[in-house]
Amino acid sequence: MEKASILRMVLMLGLLGLYAEGLGVNWGTQATHKLPPETVVQMLKDNGIQKVKLFDADDTTMSALAGSGIEVMVAIPNNQLADMNDYKRAQQWVRKNVTRYNFDGGVKIKYVAVGNEPFLKSYNNSFLNITLPALQNIQNAINEAGLGDAVKATVPLNADVYESPVDNPLPSAGVFRPDINGLMTQMVQFLNKNAAPFTVNIYPFLSLYGNDDFPFNYAFFDGVDKPINDNGIQYTNVFDANFDTLVSALKSVGFGDTPILVGEVGWPTEGDKSATTGNAIRFYNGLLSRLAANKGTPRRPGFIEVYLFGFIDEDAKSIAPGNFERHWGIFRYDGQPKFTMDLSGQGQNKLLIGAQNVKYLDQSWCVFNPDAKDLSKLNDNINYACTYGDCTALGYGSSCNNLDANGNASYAFNMYYQVQNQDHQACNFQGLAKITTENISSPTCNFLIQIVPSSASSSMPSFAVLLFIAALSMILLA
Repeated sequence: MEKASILRMVLMLGLLGLYAEGLGVNWGTQATHKLPPETVVQMLKDNGIQKVKLFDADDTTMSALAGSGIEVMVAIPNNQLADMNDYKRAQQWVRKNVTRYNFDGGVKIKYVAVGNEPFLKSYNNSFLNITLPALQNIQNAINEAGLGDAVKATVPLNADVYESPVDNPLPSAGVFRPDINGLMTQMVQFLNKNAAPFTVNIYPFLSLYGNDDFPFNYAFFDGVDKPINDNGIQYTNVFDANFDTLVSALKSVGFGDTPILVGEVGWPTEGDKSATTGNAIRFYNGLLSRLAANKGTPRRPGFIEVYLFGFIDEDAKSIAPGNFERHWGIFRYDGQPKFTMDLSGQGQNKLLIGAQNVKYLDQSWCVFNPDAKDLSKLNDNINYACTYGDCTALGYGSSCNNLDANGNASYAFNMYYQVQNQDHQACNFQGLAKITTENISSPTCNFLIQIVPSSASSSMPSFAVLLFIAALSMILLA
């Protein structure tokens, strides 16, 4: 082997050793302007991330992941759960989204996420009776296809499926929610039968959001003045307490050793007074150092498989839960890092590697026209712009919250203008706006330029081509 090849191999092995074992990320795609999937896959590789969790099984995403070696969790959205109650449809889904990728140079699928937080109370039991049958049918179809040892079906659940009683609010008293205890027991039994993990999403940020009485430091990992004492076990952060409440709930139904996978955990950087870059850095530094040390929690010490939420900001997500929903990414909308972040958890203060060769729209902004005469419809136009553009940075506690009235209008108009790919007709607003080439951003408030929208077509080969190449290779090797 040539010296150069040996050197590259050594460097790659060294790079892989720099990242916390088991660390994955969530790749959401609810954005008005998506980065090309192959660009995102390259970002995953450049940052040494070996696992990714998706929210669907989109062909273009899967084609980009083919041959990457990255471990993938594909997903079935909630609106498809009813279809999966039909076993033939479940078989078809598995053939289309799992089996056909199972070849050398295909996609390394490890998990299938059946739904996403389907038992949220806000869903009013819409998915209560169809989630478990869907899970069973998908895993049985995977097993029937001969992939059951390698691919496991699981249901990513919100932490609200378990709780501690009001009269004993400690992790050791954790139980499943009374209204779904029987259902959860059946689900856990099925997961254990198939050696599949219990997947839970844990959000310490949400403990702070809208709750000024919650002890602020308890949301992080670097210590509190008064730890919670649970029969001699000291809890210094809400993540550990939440996780161990689940451990106790699993034990209460007879499956205390069930593997637990943390499907989502992270910290937003915009959209609330607690959603700041500084708080995100503090949270991730604590989390990643614990993962690197394989510390685990008091009731489940050791390795924890974790997927950070999320990888890239999504400006088209619903903000019903809060303005922060569009700002969970460790990367901005354009694939550039928001902050230094040591993915190894070893204190290296390493800068994340951003997307390469990103193409932006022209250096053009839409701003409030100070010469406008009739301002009677200004509010209506701002509301219209913010309905179709992302104005969450204008909210209380956010980076652009301190703009004056004209600045608010400019920000709203520009966001709409960028969403519309800088179409000149999108910067009129009944004469209240004008186009400028002068960037009026400030050190705290960025008037962004959108990226060129990703085309559905790509220079990379389609999956059909990959399948043909795989088949041809098998023929030649026979």
